[in-house]
Parts: sequence; structure tokens; C-alpha cells
Amino acid sequence: MEKPNHEQWSSKIGFILAAAGSAIGLGAIWKFPYMAGTNGGGVFFLIFILFTVFFGAPMLFAEFIIGRSTQKDAITAYKKLSPNTPWHLVGVIGVISSFVLLSFYSVVGGWILSYMVRSLTGDLSGLSNEQYGDLFGQIISNPWEVTITQLIFLIMTIAVVQGGIQNGIEKANKYMMPSLFILFIILVIRSVTLEGGMEGIKFFLMPDMHEITSKTFIMALGQSFFALSVGLSVMVTYGSYLSKTESLPRSVTSIVSLNIFISLLAGLAIFPAVFALGFEPDSGPSLVFIIFPAVFEHIAYGSVFFAIFMILLLFATLTSAFSILEIIVATIAKDDVGKRKKVAWIAGILVFLLGIPAALSNGILADFKPLFNKTIFDLSDYFVSNIALPTGCLLIALFVGLKIPKAVLKEELLRLSSASTKLFTVWYWSIRYLVPIGIVIVFLHALGIIQV
Repeated sequence: MEKPNHEQWSSKIGFILAAAGSAIGLGAIWKFPYMAGTNGGGVFFLIFILFTVFFGAPMLFAEFIIGRSTQKDAITAYKKLSPNTPWHLVGVIGVISSFVLLSFYSVVGGWILSYMVRSLTGDLSGLSNEQYGDLFGQIISNPWEVTITQLIFLIMTIAVVQGGIQNGIEKANKYMMPSLFILFIILVIRSVTLEGGMEGIKFFLMPDMHEITSKTFIMALGQSFFALSVGLSVMVTYGSYLSKTESLPRSVTSIVSLNIFISLLAGLAIFPAVFALGFEPDSGPSLVFIIFPAVFEHIAYGSVFFAIFMILLLFATLTSAFSILEIIVATIAKDDVGKRKKVAWIAGILVFLLGIPAALSNGILADFKPLFNKTIFDLSDYFVSNIALPTGCLLIALFVGLKIPKAVLKEELLRLSSASTKLFTVWYWSIRYLVPIGIVIVFLHALGIIQV
């Protein structure tokens, strides 16, 4: 029996936009283009789509089933489904990892704020390619700027999450997500109409099978897992707010389709411009902060388009931050609406304090490398991306496949859906066998045990 004070999404579209917003963050707009650029372009995109459908989507189903069937937070959900066992530690891992993730994610959010302000004031105009690189270095090494912008980013996140599901996260996403798509389409139109941009379109949309390597598969597989925000029980939390009158197959199909579509728009916004202006598509993580400003500098009204891009990137980053903070708040508040505001602010302040060393990792703490010759920022990123996420994905897949009765899984997945039992059979086989094997491969590669 659901508690009457357990919040729910007010509409299916509100849930889909919020869940898609969680997935469409830096991973889709920042990470995906440089991953595609360094791993074969079109062939990477093709394999990424296949893996998103056959690996990412089954994981999304799994987390939604855990959340909606229990209507509980990320830790209590596992306790309800498997009482008196240590499986609730899967949720504990997710909550702790979300603290770490948001601590350095908010630092990057602060960088985006710095660039957005500079783009709006015109301070990014007229710089040389080398000066863009120098500017990025100056921004991330300035201790006051990085900590203040990180704090502002977190305050923006807290201000939305404290409002709850319907009046906070859902309302914000209903404005931000459509705006994000509109801004992206404007950028795509400008990019694909550049002289010479067709080469970028071919690079991204015409797979060259000669570019396929074992690394392409590994990278695309990893991106497919992480592109849908699975692994940290974030989607368990979002799924707990989903009414049992909604069809999971339709919701998952919509979210996966939006995720692939935004990846398509990201590639079409970036690669035609990069090729038209003679830049290299395999520029790596610096593509957004160094290469992209330089690209826009060579386009008519480039400063305006770059300002649009940074606003878009801020929206996408915030919608992901909402979901990361929400898993923490929901776990602590335990359906007590009166506690939500207080918990949101306390959790947000703790995240800020935890993130200060990460924020200073490119400045006064640049030489402090406590493990593996990595800074605090890099260590935090490594822990979440290479340890917490694949471990969480594997444990969730094993939990669903081994601990939840098959009849319960079938009832939840097919509830109010016209989908046939064949869908359930394929999904059940995937979550029990295919997905765990894929996750283990990614995990072993991340640890350097499998070399490609």
C-alpha cells in the first residue's frame, strides 16, 4: 500500500522529461561527441545505438521496476524486496557515489557558468585558438572563481530539488527540456549549413566499418550504460514516483529514444562545424571548452551561437544534477515532505564542502595526488566512472535477475502495456545473462585487466 504522502509525477510527460533530463547531461552533450570523435565517428554512433537498446534499456527497466514496485527510496526499496539481506547496500553504494559524483559534477557546472557569463558579456570574442586554451587554464586554476561558481551551481540545484517532485524537479524540466531541444536545433541548423560541413555529417552519420576496433565496442558499451543514468539507483528513485497506471515499456521507449536523439543532435551540432573550420574531431575532453569556442569565433554571429550553446549545456547539466541530489534527499527525508527543504540544503552544503578539494585540483591542489598519480578531481571521476557505476550496474542486474520473483518482474514490466510476453522474455534473458557479461567486460577494461 502506497503512503498517501509519497509524491508522484503529475503526468507521464513530466516523468519522461525528468528521466530524460537526468540522462541528458554532460554525458550526452560533452562526453558523447568527443567519445565519437576519438572512436571512429559514425561507426561509434551506430554501435552506441545498438548497445543502448540492448544493454542500457534493460538496465533502465530494471531500476524502474525496483522503484515503482516498492514506491520507496533507493535504500528502502532493496530492503522491501529482499528483507534481512545485505542487498540494501546496493542503494547505499548509490547514495554515497551520488555524493561523490555531484561533488565534482558541480565543479564542471561552475566552469560552464563561468563560460556562459563570459559568452554573454562578449569576453570570449576575438581570441586566438591558443588564447582559448590559456583562458580555460586560467578559469579552472582560479580558486575563488571555481569555488564560487560551484556554489552558485549547487544553489540553483538545491532551489529546484527542495520544491519536491511536482513543484520542483518536474516543473523545472518541463521548461528546461523543451528549451534545450529548441536551442539544439538552432545550433544544428547553423552547423550543417556551414560551407564544408558536409564532411562532418559524413564522418558522424556514414559509418566506416574499417574504423571498427575492439576499443570501439568497449567504449560504446560503456557509454551506453552511463548514458541513461543507470548504476547509481537514481532511476530507482525516479521510478518510485511513477504511478502504477503508467506503462513502463512506453516510458522506457520514450526515454531511450530521446537520449539517442539528443546524441544525434550533439553530433550534428559539433562535427559539421569542426570539419568546416579545419579542426580535428578527436580533440578529446577539451572539445567543448577550448575547441568549440574557437569554432564559433569563425562563424557569423558566433558569440551569439556560443552563448546559446552554453545556456543549453547549463540546462542539461542542471537536469542531471537534480536527479543526483534527489536520490540523496529522498533517502534521508523518507517521504517526510516537511523535512525535504531542510535536507536538500544540508545535503547540498555537504556536497559543496566535499567538492572544494576537487574544485581546487587544477589550481592550488594541482600537485596533491594521493593515489594513482591522480588529483582529487580525477580520483573522484575515476571512482564514480570506473568503479561505482559498473559495480552498481552489475549488482542491480544480479539483484533483479536473482532476487525478485519472475512473476513480480513480469507483472511490473507488462502492467497496462500492450507489449507481448516476448518482450518480457527477451528482457529477462538480457538482464540475467547479456547485461552482466557486458558490464564485467567494461569493468575489466576500466581496471586495465582487458587491454584493447
